Amino acid sequence: MSEQVATQRPLRPIRSFVMRAGRMGPGQARALAELGPRFLIPYQAAALDLAAAFGRAAPKVLEIGFGMGETTARIAAEHHEVDYLGVEVHTPGVGALLKRIGELNLTNVRIIQHDAVEVVRHMLPEACLDAVHVFFPDPWHKKRHHKRRLIQPEFVRLLASRLKPGAYIHLATDWEDYAHQMLEVLSAEPTLANTAKGFAERPAYRPLTKFEQRGLRLGHRVWDLIFRRV
Repeated sequence: MSEQVATQRPLRPIRSFVMRAGRMGPGQARALAELGPRFLIPYQAAALDLAAAFGRAAPKVLEIGFGMGETTARIAAEHHEVDYLGVEVHTPGVGALLKRIGELNLTNVRIIQHDAVEVVRHMLPEACLDAVHVFFPDPWHKKRHHKRRLIQPEFVRLLASRLKPGAYIHLATDWEDYAHQMLEVLSAEPTLANTAKGFAERPAYRPLTKFEQRGLRLGHRVWDLIFRRV
């Protein structure tokens, strides 16, 4: 997934990422050129009409930091009745997801290549989402960097305000201390309620990635959290 950064200091803007250079393959570049005009939504500091963006009324799911798009494409391919808005800043990942969109002939995915915090704050109206997915955000494993993690009270409060009543937020991580921080932050948000007693079982809609499968074979664990908007 793309690297995630967050802070609670009010005078410093929250960022959902750290820029890193990346190389694009020819297939990704071609997909960006050919499919970008149809599936990319330009960032603008104004409310987005989601129904118009997808051309239909359907449940809307926001995925923050989709990386190379493997999970997003698989979920969208299995749930054509749901629309998925992916937010990612790294161009190779955007190109990779566009390539998968073309290969799978998907029509229910749109992409915004911009900072997710600004997208949520400025483009998404309150109570417009049926779900939010944040899978494997950067753990910033060094203790002095924990303040850079995306899942902080301020951003969770913002995300919760964009969820419809009964909608859910689903987080997943393979870093235990980050998992416990996520659980603490989400549990402290009064507009969210845990669907499990602590961590949740991985739901069937979240596929195992190759990286995750390899980690599980090595004995690594993954923690899922699913909270609903009250």
